[in-house]
Amino acid sequence: MVIPLVGLFSGFLPFFVIAYGIFKSIYNFKIYHLKIEFKGLPETFNGLKIVHISDLHLGSFNYRFHILKRAVSKINHLKPDLIFFTGDLVNNYAWELRGWTRVFRKLYATMGKYAVLGNHDYGDYSEWNSKKEKQENFNAIKDFYKENNFNLLLNQSDVIEKNNENIAIIGVENWGKPPFKQYGDLQKAIENVETIPFKILLSHDPSHWTEEVVGKTNIALTLSGHTHGMQAAFKYKNLQWSPIKYKYKHWAGLYNEKNQYLHVNRGLGWLGFPGRLGMRPEITLIELKNQD
Repeated sequence: MVIPLVGLFSGFLPFFVIAYGIFKSIYNFKIYHLKIEFKGLPETFNGLKIVHISDLHLGSFNYRFHILKRAVSKINHLKPDLIFFTGDLVNNYAWELRGWTRVFRKLYATMGKYAVLGNHDYGDYSEWNSKKEKQENFNAIKDFYKENNFNLLLNQSDVIEKNNENIAIIGVENWGKPPFKQYGDLQKAIENVETIPFKILLSHDPSHWTEEVVGKTNIALTLSGHTHGMQAAFKYKNLQWSPIKYKYKHWAGLYNEKNQYLHVNRGLGWLGFPGRLGMRPEITLIELKNQD
């Protein structure tokens, strides 16, 4: 009798795990709190609070505005100085954004909101009747950011000044290894802020950090998304494993190399599999600290 029960249990267990991932974990937003110390951080910006979010894929929410409202409430409760969004606002189409202004506009940060584009924001995975139609779709996505008071950085940079001290915010368009297209131009984005010692980079694909950032620039902190942590992982204590590690060296959480940091957000939304297994949707609060 024991053997059939074991067999029955082992058969039902995967079903329950997947069901939990689909109906519970998928919108069970988790807040990660990180404190990172830097030697070159201007004193004025000691304690700067950044909320990093990524990969909303709003089309997958199917206009269930109340779900994202919960995430927005959690973000605003953190009282961030800056909000950074690192791409994949939609799955493919601008029409996915209809009605979302009522939620997205309520995100609040005292010093500003910045964003970059992800690979899904260009319309490259859809068939279009003309180049004009594709361009209009792309323009509508960019306009959404303007309407919601986000500074969309398209191979551009911005300077935040406080008490006569500065930090630079750099944003590149999507840069990924093939088959992903490389719209990003880091040199163009950085040219106006070369003289500012402390730099933060927004770049959707974390593979960009290895190829063009770490050891090749003086960018202190890079924020990325893209991987979703494959929306599936196994975690035990401080150890976390996901099949996505075989494709991306940096796929979830904080990485440090040569005193340069990369944070890979696990994403707020989902794509493909409508669930999350051991990989809850992420809101990250990053506090910048001066290194003593």
